[in-house]
Amino acid sequence: MSEIDILQDTPFPKTDENFEELLKGSFGSDERLQGRVVTGAVLSVENDLVLVDVGLKSEGYIPIKEFSDSSGNVEVTSGDQVEIFVERFEGRDGVVVLSREKARREEAWGVMEKALESEERVTGVIFGRVKGGFTVDLTGAVAFLPGSQVDVRPIRDISPLMGVPQEFQILKMDRARGNIVVSRRAVLEETRAEERSELMTNMSEGQVLEGVVKNITDYGAFVDLGGVDGLLHVTDIAWKRINHPTEVLHVGQTVSVQVIRFNTENQRISLGMKQLQPDPWGNVLDKFPIDAKLVGRVTNITDYGAFVELAAGVEGLVHVSEMSWTKKNVHPGKIVSTSQEVEVMVLDVDLSKRRISLGLKQCISNPWTEFTDKFKAGDKVEGEIKNITEFGLFVGLTEEIDGMVHLSDLDWVKPGEDVIDDYKKGDTLKVKILEVDLQKERISLGVKQLIDDPVTGSLNKIKKGDVVTCTITKVVDNGIEVNIMGDLPGFIRRNDLSRDRSEQRPDRFAAGEVVDAKVSTIDKAGKKVSLSIKAREVEEENRAMAEFGSSNSGASLGDILGAALKEKSAQAGDNDESERENTGDLLDAVTPKDAVEELVMNDTAKTDKTVNDKVVEKSKKVSTKKQKAVKKTASTKKKTAAKKKATAKKNSTPTSASDS
Repeated sequence: MSEIDILQDTPFPKTDENFEELLKGSFGSDERLQGRVVTGAVLSVENDLVLVDVGLKSEGYIPIKEFSDSSGNVEVTSGDQVEIFVERFEGRDGVVVLSREKARREEAWGVMEKALESEERVTGVIFGRVKGGFTVDLTGAVAFLPGSQVDVRPIRDISPLMGVPQEFQILKMDRARGNIVVSRRAVLEETRAEERSELMTNMSEGQVLEGVVKNITDYGAFVDLGGVDGLLHVTDIAWKRINHPTEVLHVGQTVSVQVIRFNTENQRISLGMKQLQPDPWGNVLDKFPIDAKLVGRVTNITDYGAFVELAAGVEGLVHVSEMSWTKKNVHPGKIVSTSQEVEVMVLDVDLSKRRISLGLKQCISNPWTEFTDKFKAGDKVEGEIKNITEFGLFVGLTEEIDGMVHLSDLDWVKPGEDVIDDYKKGDTLKVKILEVDLQKERISLGVKQLIDDPVTGSLNKIKKGDVVTCTITKVVDNGIEVNIMGDLPGFIRRNDLSRDRSEQRPDRFAAGEVVDAKVSTIDKAGKKVSLSIKAREVEEENRAMAEFGSSNSGASLGDILGAALKEKSAQAGDNDESERENTGDLLDAVTPKDAVEELVMNDTAKTDKTVNDKVVEKSKKVSTKKQKAVKKTASTKKKTAAKKKATAKKNSTPTSASDS
């Protein structure tokens, strides 16, 4: 019998398991192991791979770096039992795919979940920076640390915290998304709450403590006192001036500080370092007496002055008004500079306010005193025009002192606004010193004072009541502006332009015309004269009436004028009888107003003619009017005679008829 026959005749045991199950069982495979962490045995460590047997149909290879620590040392050897994560039963090459890193992660997730439930702290290391925060290694699991959860206060430099094992509090976990959020701030607040409570209970003002500089700002530094932070202000770091805390302190520095004040409610602590050092203001009066001249260093410059360090921790202020004798409206930075050594004088010391007033100009000679020693009011000097403003000229008298020529002191006659354009910056100008005020440090100069005032000379030549000849310079609505003797301004009001109201019109006059007017008032301070044509006319009429007759005598103005003319002719003695008769006939045709005007003109005219010449000349002027009046009278007489003749003839006709 053959072997085949024997095998066919041999009965096999009956079983309920199918062939697939038997096959899987023969290879030791279990689908339930996929995606889980199992215990495996390290078979060998070869080059960069570690061969691990987890009891499946084949062994798996894992990169050796997954078994290395942070320093690169391999932590396993052959025969070690390790936790392995089964990813897949078969990879591309048909072998099982294993991972040591994922096994650690799964292990860590389990630990993290337990810590979250029990609110326990976990240890981790900050190893990276991401948007909005940092990454933390929690022994296999990677967590996210928000920037706001790093510390109780914002930290500019986090590099000292990276790579250092620290405790964190898990805030939330999402296993499906693989997210873990942790907080370092929660741990610090909890820890510091206990330390702060104990520290604040035992704290007192004046207590000296040791602390570590935690953070530095522009206004000071925060010092960690062991559970609680205190503020060390920049003004309390040292007695001397410090522009920035980094000049003395740095982060991580251990310092001794004194508690200045603290508030248990808001748990704020103010600290000081300079309080542990001797106070330099204790013997200031002995070191820096008043009126003493010292040498100091400029530490700070402000708009109102400069601070000068006299000694370590002792500064004085040089006010801008005490910097220069001559420079008043100049920024202190244009006189001194930072770190410059200057000589100053102690002006005042106030120990209660810890203030020292210093003077810079007191250490140099006063140029104003030197100027007054050389010059006085009334002296004539020359200087360069430094500046031209809307109110005058500034003339440099010395290198440091300037004087001002006001607009009103530029010219006697012309307004200053009109002549200031004739001057240019940089020109040399001769001026006269008018006034020197040492208290106000002002020098008044004048240009017009170099010559005599022509207006004053003209004012002295006239008096009230004089009749002067004026030239019209300008016609305005309320009168006319005139010029007397070429340089004296005057004004005639509208009401004073004429005796007749109808003639009181400024538009009757024009610039350039010459008029005679009577001086009404003289303003010597304002150098102006008020005049009146009306007053002149009234005066002349009154003088004529007083000299040649009176209106109460019964004589007419024509009779008075005729008598006056006849008297003038008789005094001349060189006119014949016919001329006198013509003159007498002429008077009958002259109106009273014309007669007055002719008389006034004869009386006030300033000529070299004789009285007879005046009468003859005026008679010639009036003869034309006489001839016209005579002709008109003759014509009227002829017409009247003709009418009378015609009337008489008409009346005589009926009488003759009756007689016949």
